[in-house]
Amino acid sequence: MSDTPLIIDSQSDRVIARLNRPDKRNAIDREMIDALHALCTDLEHTPRVLILTGTAGVFAAGADISQLRARRAADAHRSINATAFIRIRELPMPVIAALEGFALGGGAELAYAADIRIATPTLKIGNPEPGLGIIAAAGATWRLREIVGDGLASEMLLTGRLVGADEALSAGLVSSIHPPEELLAAAHAIADRITQSDPLAIRHTKTALRAPRDSHPQIDGELQAELFESSEKMRRMTEFLEKRGHR
Repeated sequence: MSDTPLIIDSQSDRVIARLNRPDKRNAIDREMIDALHALCTDLEHTPRVLILTGTAGVFAAGADISQLRARRAADAHRSINATAFIRIRELPMPVIAALEGFALGGGAELAYAADIRIATPTLKIGNPEPGLGIIAAAGATWRLREIVGDGLASEMLLTGRLVGADEALSAGLVSSIHPPEELLAAAHAIADRITQSDPLAIRHTKTALRAPRDSHPQIDGELQAELFESSEKMRRMTEFLEKRGHR
């Protein structure tokens, strides 16, 4: 297997990126963060669906502790991991995280940045950072609350308790559970459904979903106005009507 921190399979409508430090349970180090930034640059320039997954039965067992131990206040202010995960979150097209085994600490925060999360029954996800003398500062303190609500997010972040696949499903942290051998196929099936739709409509839907509440309904109207004038909207609606015998 390649020794690159991300194994990337680029296709015309999607990119599959595998976290690849199996000897470290895919712990996220600075080299992997740099590779994620490079991936984001590519996807910002050429928007496609992104599928994020791991290797060797693990998504990511956290950030690299040896590097974290060496970091000081100036490093915290640079928000090294958080900045990369924000770029993942803000990619134009949807991000699907296919989670197996451990998704801990920074690995969990990378998963929280995805638009859609699916998992295998082996999933263990959570943020044990306070037990190591730090906080979950790469997105968990705001994203996890948005996903599962204040109560469960507070418990997970304050106690470090890990959540299994069934509880993650019931809490809405993941949307489906699949056998390990079917996980990537399930992610591709979701990507297939997304890519059947108009890419601009998908991008605008993601923009509206991420917009703050007080920007609605104005932002919806602005995005819809652009789509109403698009040739793709006219083509798709005409085709729809013609299939049903309407003029």
